[in-house]
Amino acid sequence: MYPRLLTTSFVTIRTFGALLATAYLAAFWWLIRGARRAGLDVDAVASLGMWTIVGALLGAKLLLLARTLGDFRMTMADVWSLVRSAGDFYGGFIGGLGAAALFFWRHPELRFWVVADLAAPAIALGQAIGRIGCLMAGDDYGRPTTMPWAVTFRDPDAASIGGAPLGVPLHPVQVYESLVCLVLFVVLVRLGRRRHSAGDIIVAYTAGYAAARFVLEFFRGDADRGFLFGGALSTSQFIGIVMFVLATTVWARRRVQEAK
Repeated sequence: MYPRLLTTSFVTIRTFGALLATAYLAAFWWLIRGARRAGLDVDAVASLGMWTIVGALLGAKLLLLARTLGDFRMTMADVWSLVRSAGDFYGGFIGGLGAAALFFWRHPELRFWVVADLAAPAIALGQAIGRIGCLMAGDDYGRPTTMPWAVTFRDPDAASIGGAPLGVPLHPVQVYESLVCLVLFVVLVRLGRRRHSAGDIIVAYTAGYAAARFVLEFFRGDADRGFLFGGALSTSQFIGIVMFVLATTVWARRRVQEAK
């Protein structure tokens, strides 16, 4: 695709980095927009957003390191690859949750479920943009396919940055996920405008994305995403199952509590 957005004699701006920054900014903007409309403390929510972004960045790289630890040799090339990579989404999701939990513990005046509902469509929006960055860099590429909409990477940077095989028609799985997340964003926004219990939107996001990601993993072709149980499940599929079960359990328990 187009790994380099701008190249000069002084600096090279990577398309992936630019779109990743755009994704975080878009998610942050949507979160603050929702907080302002909900009459929440915008400064507190903005601080929460920054905590979550830092946690997500660290968590994404830590999970990437964990699932590639067997091949990680602590060479400068390996370290630089880890620094340049956005990491694993679910690692970022878990890291962001951890940072958010710490922030809420320090600021109990914020209503957790209300803010979490505002964050859900923001996350989906950020993902929709960020996955296009993956496409541009040849990262998280798909399996070989003969479908007419297949993408073929030819830029050597796509192989060195994202590891995509050159000259091979592949499923544009990054586009698949971007479209899924865009649809999920629209659905979550509409759900948020209807009458609902606090927490329903973040639960819907968690369960919806987990189910979609489980299916999308079958179209992925990058071997470094990690596998468990003798290759039966990828790392993300396993985490997705756990997240789906947790989300549906939380939803069911809250319905029981509301019925009492």
